[in-house]
Amino acid sequence: MIQSSLKQIPFIHHQHAHCESGVTSNLLMHEGIHLSEPLAFGIGAGIFFAHLPFIKVSGVPGTTFRTWPGAIFKRVAQRLKISVHTEKFRSPEKAMLALDKVLQTGKPVGMLSSVYFLPYLPEAFRFHFNAHNLIIYGKEGNQYLVSDPVLENQTNIAPEDLAKARFAKGMPEPRGFMYYITNTPPKIDFQKAIQEGIKQTCFFMLSPPLPWFGNRAIGFLAEKIKSYPSKLPPRKASLYLGNIIRMQEEIGTGGAGFRYLYAAFLQEAGEKLHRDDLIVMSHELTAIGDDWRNFAYHAARQMKARQSDLVSFDELSALLKQCGIKEKDFFQRLQKVKW
Repeated sequence: MIQSSLKQIPFIHHQHAHCESGVTSNLLMHEGIHLSEPLAFGIGAGIFFAHLPFIKVSGVPGTTFRTWPGAIFKRVAQRLKISVHTEKFRSPEKAMLALDKVLQTGKPVGMLSSVYFLPYLPEAFRFHFNAHNLIIYGKEGNQYLVSDPVLENQTNIAPEDLAKARFAKGMPEPRGFMYYITNTPPKIDFQKAIQEGIKQTCFFMLSPPLPWFGNRAIGFLAEKIKSYPSKLPPRKASLYLGNIIRMQEEIGTGGAGFRYLYAAFLQEAGEKLHRDDLIVMSHELTAIGDDWRNFAYHAARQMKARQSDLVSFDELSALLKQCGIKEKDFFQRLQKVKW
């Protein structure tokens, strides 16, 4: 492995709300392309929803509020005609050697990691979640230099900790996945990229025929929540509910946060393309995000059995179902926007 001779890349760190859209924005900024996090999130069609009761994560059903790991960066690169290199590895040794070789060329590198093995994160945030994105941009002594978009400032990590984070077991397995930009076009067509991102988002939210994906999955989960008290012991019901809240509000900004982020995308897209209709719709989605936050607040109180102002599982189900109804109408109208 190439040791401390690695040069430090002059990389400017920006803190963001979500890891992959933040990494995408920071990598493009480094290449001289001004792409905000909301634009990265929207062009990359990052917002999604799925509830998979047949797939257990740490013993509870899986719920996701975003598209699969790596998709945002891949879609942004494709839509902006940016050339990138992505790679997975069979062993930590090969993965770390490949990382050092790219850093030697002066390129910052994005990668997947497990937050459980990132010692610079507070203990409360370190659990088995294997889809966290960060950037390595150099080495100082025996420490890799880290730009983690959820942090205010840059930090560092020991090689052995980084290797563990890149090869954590569980679903999904990062397998050392890394990515970096190899070439950028002289001119960027933002209008086409924004249009394609919006169309794909609407398609993914409205079109899946199975009840576990897209907007239909919100109503599906609402019905599941209603059944928790009758089908699960109290402790397990709280555990299931708590996992939904953790996925919604603590991992990658989740439910309300993603609505606010996508609303910011529509606002910026409207300003960039002089489209007042997109700006109006951004305000609508912000209000829907408030409904998601309200659901999370009451669900957290139910989980902790706070007696004052406590809502029932039936009422929680109704709150979530209303979020789904409003979003279905929203994305149906967004899908019909004329270009």
